[in-house]
Amino acid sequence: MATDYDEQRTDVKESQENSLEALKSANSPDARSVVQELDEADTLDGLIPGGEFIAEELVVQVVPQADDEFTCYSCFLVRHRSQKAREKDGHAYCTECEG
Repeated sequence: MATDYDEQRTDVKESQENSLEALKSANSPDARSVVQELDEADTLDGLIPGGEFIAEELVVQVVPQADDEFTCYSCFLVRHRSQKAREKDGHAYCTECEG
């Protein structure tokens, strides 16, 4: 007797039908209820729209540019002099911007 190997096995077919029926019968929320739940959760946070004002001072240590560094006139990043590609009209450009 010839066997058709392309035909789907009966146990796989039954499990697919069962899982499809389970998905159809599942209680899935609609889009409006999800949006409503999210809106309720946002109002419960108690935050003011636009953020909060925090009276903290930001302390940053500024390191001056070293003698062997330059600021690229295109990307405005401080680079090492080995990354200088060219200098035109007194402005230095890095290898990445010239690449």
